[in-house]
Formats: sequence, structure tokens, C-alpha cells
Amino acid sequence: MQKRIYLDNAATTPLDPEVLAAMMPYLTEYYGNPSSIYSYGRETRMAIENARKSVAKILNAHPAEIFFTSGGTESSNTAIHSAVFDLGCKHIITSPIEHHATLHSVEHLHQKHKIKLSYVAVLENGHIDLNSLEQILDNATDKCFVTLMHANNEIGNITNIDAVGNICKKYNAIFHCDTVQTVGHFPINLRELPVHFITGSAHKFHGPKGIGLLYINENIKISPFIQGGAQERNMRAGTENVYGIVGFAKALEIATKNFDSQSQYIRSLKLYMMEQLLQNIKGVSFNGDTSEESLYTVLNVSFPKTEKSEMLLFNLDINNICASGGSACTSGADQGSHVIRAFNNNPNKVAVRFSFSKHNTKEEIDEVIQKLQKFI
Repeated sequence: MQKRIYLDNAATTPLDPEVLAAMMPYLTEYYGNPSSIYSYGRETRMAIENARKSVAKILNAHPAEIFFTSGGTESSNTAIHSAVFDLGCKHIITSPIEHHATLHSVEHLHQKHKIKLSYVAVLENGHIDLNSLEQILDNATDKCFVTLMHANNEIGNITNIDAVGNICKKYNAIFHCDTVQTVGHFPINLRELPVHFITGSAHKFHGPKGIGLLYINENIKISPFIQGGAQERNMRAGTENVYGIVGFAKALEIATKNFDSQSQYIRSLKLYMMEQLLQNIKGVSFNGDTSEESLYTVLNVSFPKTEKSEMLLFNLDINNICASGGSACTSGADQGSHVIRAFNNNPNKVAVRFSFSKHNTKEEIDEVIQKLQKFI
């Protein structure tokens, strides 16, 4: 059987064997409920609190600011709902290129609860227009909630959190940043960042699925999004995902320890693929910013639209190459990419996102380039 080439790491990453090893005792031997008062429960409770301390230390936050959730979607939903229902925000400001976990959540509040909703303009290179953000805040009459992602999951563009946070501070707005693509991939120092909420998801950095992070700044007081128990210091009801939490902390520890060498290696793969595409495929271009202001893990490529290239993802799939798609055009069931449509609405291009991890190699990229030449 042909070996699979996995280039969709922005969707999910393979579980690190070291992470699995750290989780295994909590899948087998230590199975007590962390809310129980006997020793079996105290063992798992200690594992959760040690994981919380480890994550807090890496992100330079206080352990009391770190909450574990089921993933980035729940974390973002919690932050967005609490801004409206607990913090008195009556005007939400976001961008048209956010993840659907944010977009659908704010649209729901706009439609069902008549919360005012504004979208920041997007520049031609896919970056957020910070002047547009400031203008909306300057004209706002109600308390505002700003939700903008740190790095875009489709095109990889990175937004300057410091700059956004300082603008929000100037207008006394609450700021939530979806950092799902950057926690575990970039150093984050929450003591210095002017942000009220950030989110994370372990499966984006070789941890398990089904476990996420919500950072809530200690100056913010909110009510639980999920009711029914006193877990997570009364912030999230439901028995804790102990092995997931242990796995999250271990994956973050490994990612942080190896950040310099691995980020350099993965960035070299991205640059190599860009070079090879430009040399070997006519009419290819890249969506978003491909400079240092982008994720080293993500490359979004526009291929010229032909009868052959419209079947590109299908052909990659049957050749055991995993990548993800989305283009500016909307045809039939393919809704295309809402991100690319927001700044580059060219129906004559087919967009494919390739995203890399520490497990990928130059040899795999060479093979993908060879195959792409046949498909286009």
C-alpha cells in the first residue's frame, strides 16, 4: 500500500508517542473521578492541577486563569457569550475571515439577541485593517467586544495581538483572541499581552483531540457557559477529561522545549515547497502573506483553474496525499473558502491549503510536486 503523505496539520496533528505515554496511566490505572474525596480521586485531581500549573507557567499566566474545555470551539463560544451576557458588551466587532466557531457564534447573538455586529475591513494581502478596527471603535456608542484571531487557519496570516489589544484598551473594549493555531506553535506571554481571553486546542500541536484551553484574565468575572456542576472552579460543569488534560500539558511542554529547532525545520519545508511550486507549476500563486508575518506551518496555494485542477483535491486524495481545499468561487456543493472570498475573489483560481509538521520531509514535498504536475 502506498504511504500516505499527510499535509493537513492545521486541521489536526498526529498524537506524539510521548504524549500518549503520559496519558496512558490515566486511561488504565488512575481512573478515579477527580471530584471524589478518596485517594483514587485525589490522584486524578492532582494530575489536573499539575497540568494546569505546567500550562500556566509556559503561557506565563496564573493557574487560576487557566480553564480546560472540550476544545477551541467551546472556549471561543464561552468567551463570546460571556462578553455579552456577563460583561455587558452590546456591540461585537470581528472580521469576515475568522474561524466558523467565532463567526457562527457572533451571527447567532446578532440574530437572536439583536447584538450589534460589525466587521473589520480586510486588506488585499489578507491582513486585518487595524485602522478600520480603530474607526469602528471610535464611532461605537455601546460597550464593545472585539474577537480577532491570532493566526488565520486557512491562509496563515498573523495579526499583531499587542497592537489589537492596545487599541481595545484605548476604547475600553473586551478582547478575545482565537489562538488555536498559535498556542503550541509560538511563545505566548500572557503577562504582557493586553488580552482578556485566549483559546487553545491540544490536537493542533500533537496532543489529543477533545481537550482545549480557555484563558480568562484574572480581572474578568464571568458565569459558566455549561451548567450542572462545580468542576473547573465552578466555571465548567462536567467530569474533567483527565487524560486529555494530562495530554494537553505534555504536548505543550514538548512543543515549547523543541520550539526553536522544530519551527525552523518546518519553516524550511514551507519555503522549499514555495520554491518548488514556482519553479515547476506555471501560473501558481499564494494566498495571504507568505513573509514572516504568517504561520510557518501553513501554505495556501492558488492553482490556475482548468478542467484538471478542479478535481485537484480528489486526485490528491486518491494518491494518498492529504490536504484541504476551498476556493474563491462558489459552485454547487462547494461553498469555497469564506476567508479567500473576503480578500481575493478570483473565480479562475483553485485554492489548496498545505500545512506541515515536524514529521514531514523534503522527499514528501518532491513527491507532491511531481503528482501536482500531472494533475494540472
